[in-house]
Amino acid sequence: MKTDTPRTIRLADYRPPDYLVDRVDLDVSLHPTATRVRARLAIRPNPAAGLAPRAPLRLDGEMLALDRIALDGAELPLESYVRDEISLTITRPPAGAFALDIATTVDPESNKALQGLYRSRGIYCTQCEAQGFRRITYFIDRPDVLAVYTVRLEAEAAEAPILLANGNPVERGTLDRGRRHYAVWHDPHPKPCYLFALVAGDLSPIASRFTTASGRKVDLAIYVEHGKEARAAWAMDSLKRSMAWDERRFGREYDLDVFNIVAVSDFNMGAMENKGLNVFNDRLILASAATATDTMFEAIESVVAHEYFHNWTGNRITCRDWFQLCLKEGLTVYRDQEFSGDERSRAVQRIVDVRQLRAHQFAEDAGPLAHPVRPESYIEINNFYTATVYEKGAELVRMIETLLGPETFRAGLDLYFDRHDGSAATIEDFLRCFEDASGSDLGQFMLWYRQAGTPEVRGTLTHRPETRTLELKLDQVLQPTPGQPRKSPLLIPIRLGLLGADGTDLDLTLDDGTPVAGGVVHLTQRSQTFRFANIPARPVASLLRGFSAPVRLTLDQSDRDLEFMMACDSDPFNRWQAANTYATRTLVTIVEALAAGRRPARGQGFARALGAIVGDDRLEPAYRAEILKLPSQSDIAREIGHNVDPALVARAHGQLARRVGRALGPTLEGLYTAMTDHGRFSPDAAAAGRRALRNAALTLLAARGTPTDRARAAAHYFKSANMTDQAHGLAILAQRDDADRRRALDDFRDRWQGDHLVIDTWFAIQAQSPLPRTLDDVRALTRHPLYAATTPNKVRALIGAFAMQNPLQFNRPDGKGYDFVAAEVLELDRFNPQIAARMLGCFKSWRALEPGRRALVRKALHRVAKAPNLSRDVYEIVSKMLEAR
Repeated sequence: MKTDTPRTIRLADYRPPDYLVDRVDLDVSLHPTATRVRARLAIRPNPAAGLAPRAPLRLDGEMLALDRIALDGAELPLESYVRDEISLTITRPPAGAFALDIATTVDPESNKALQGLYRSRGIYCTQCEAQGFRRITYFIDRPDVLAVYTVRLEAEAAEAPILLANGNPVERGTLDRGRRHYAVWHDPHPKPCYLFALVAGDLSPIASRFTTASGRKVDLAIYVEHGKEARAAWAMDSLKRSMAWDERRFGREYDLDVFNIVAVSDFNMGAMENKGLNVFNDRLILASAATATDTMFEAIESVVAHEYFHNWTGNRITCRDWFQLCLKEGLTVYRDQEFSGDERSRAVQRIVDVRQLRAHQFAEDAGPLAHPVRPESYIEINNFYTATVYEKGAELVRMIETLLGPETFRAGLDLYFDRHDGSAATIEDFLRCFEDASGSDLGQFMLWYRQAGTPEVRGTLTHRPETRTLELKLDQVLQPTPGQPRKSPLLIPIRLGLLGADGTDLDLTLDDGTPVAGGVVHLTQRSQTFRFANIPARPVASLLRGFSAPVRLTLDQSDRDLEFMMACDSDPFNRWQAANTYATRTLVTIVEALAAGRRPARGQGFARALGAIVGDDRLEPAYRAEILKLPSQSDIAREIGHNVDPALVARAHGQLARRVGRALGPTLEGLYTAMTDHGRFSPDAAAAGRRALRNAALTLLAARGTPTDRARAAAHYFKSANMTDQAHGLAILAQRDDADRRRALDDFRDRWQGDHLVIDTWFAIQAQSPLPRTLDDVRALTRHPLYAATTPNKVRALIGAFAMQNPLQFNRPDGKGYDFVAAEVLELDRFNPQIAARMLGCFKSWRALEPGRRALVRKALHRVAKAPNLSRDVYEIVSKMLEAR
């Protein structure tokens, strides 16, 4: 929806809906360009709204042709309602309950925004979250209006032999001598309209069955393109494991007779949790050893679980308004992370989750797009499907568990399910359940939902040998963020350990004799000192174990302290964190030396400590692979924080990788050989971990740049037996402009040009190459016959990979990378504002750049801001980017 004067929606202005809809009967006759939708709505005034009788009824609606409107069977005259581009208002509806019949026509084929009802690659599909249902029929399109839906679908039998909607199947039949057919679906659970879904087309199912804990049989099906059925097997396995896990861990059982998943090619999001009918981007369903990397297998497992878990945390209990989005998303991300930790490695999963949080959410918090986990306002709600709402929202749930303990946390969550089932809830409702279950006051904790920004916790240790005590002084520093210049102190749980000289954990007892329960202290003031008794010598402090709070920790730790923690810390996350901190410190030192024209430090201490831990066969391979991964260039830029020169960061990163590769050459070569898997491919955690360690070793060996290393990388690609190794080898070869690169890229293209998912890897690897030619290559690839800007996956693979995963070439000193992405954003905004705004997010850290690049970004952003007919989506993002601090 284009608008010249975007309106800001504010949480403070929330009021209950004037009217409620109890039942929705939809009759949808599908046609590529003229789908007819007949809706019968059972409407009544909302007593909670306190309206005068016969107050106007406003319905949302966009891009609809109105064919008919009738009230209690009588057609409404034109003077009884008012229409504009975004709504239909009945000026004087009846005083009590009534039935409203609305007939509209929509054009699915021309819908390139992929919101509402659209048709892509011959498949009819819907996407109604957040506000897409208003593009199907006129409705009170808000999440606190819950109704029971019955849906009748009708279509040409040859065009769409599969007809799916929410709930359970009720009836099927044929019409016009079999030329057309219909299906009726009924969902007995009241839901908001954003959870409505239909899919119709020529698809092939793989079927299975799940028996719930109470003995109910649930029919499962995943619908995919013909010929790709085998590639949905992992997704089906993940679904069944998710269902069983949710029963064991949280006592949540599935509540319908069927559970369907459909994989579609053109989809703005990763997946959507529509009740009983999940719609997925097909890249998050289809996988085989030959076509998907281990990362994609893990993502499929995680996202299938996430969308299934929404059945309770999002569907059975939804959010009252879109400001409460974190209530369903943060809680469900927490649940899918816990599932992945149980299914794979809890230590590795925690490292992966924190890497993701820091890379995306910390960067968001540090820039012009910073917002609270529960925002106070928005112009376009699609812009708030962010790392802050999702990943930081999950960390807040995890902190509640840390503060209350697992048993009390589970009691509070059970109370939440019991108390709010079938309703639209708020963050206050959620926290009140934990307060009631625990007797705790979480009023201060609520500030985490209201305040933006990443807190910094500064720690200072003072050991007093004469009293055998240790003082730990903690200060929380809360920097200003847009609209929030001053912050109140937060409740921050700090899990900690104190390592003695032999590397064991010392007992944690405060000087008043109180034991530290669970090793967690509560930081509630701006400055607080904790005194520990019976500490004979200065220990090494292991703070923020398990990453117990989403904060930045500043602690005076020597290189020797970090080496000691890498060798001895009993907390696996902090053992990894010590290595990561050591690597980050070394890289920042190299950047500073390069900037000053000095000879950089060699990083020998870090390499030596790294070699000791990666050579420890007692540690699982997946964990050692994480240890071997250097902090990314974006991680280093974030650590530097201001006046960042991406070219210097890239040089420093390359230098340290090369030095580590040389220093640990024999160890890495031994790992590369030892982790070779000669058996049949398996996506399980153990096998994936071995491949991860082998590829991590290969990366550092390739950084040495010798002919032998180059030959090894080429052999790794051409002899690969799975996509994990093939894609990793190709990515390494793409970093140098030589014959091996050209040969491998041509081979990959020729092998996979017929697979629209796998070829995205080809686009992405070229877009991420550090070579100076990359921008020219990306421009050329936008004209490649396999690229389509109307397909979000292609945009993400090419434009997104260049802008968000290639800091060196995106941040070219001539500004051409910025100009290219800005132009692509404006082109995308013409037909898909949601994807355009997502791409514009690549500029979120622009204020941290050095002055020359900063000026070039500002110029590109002003070009976007001044463009005519901006969508609300892009207008909101670019306006925030350019706001004065």
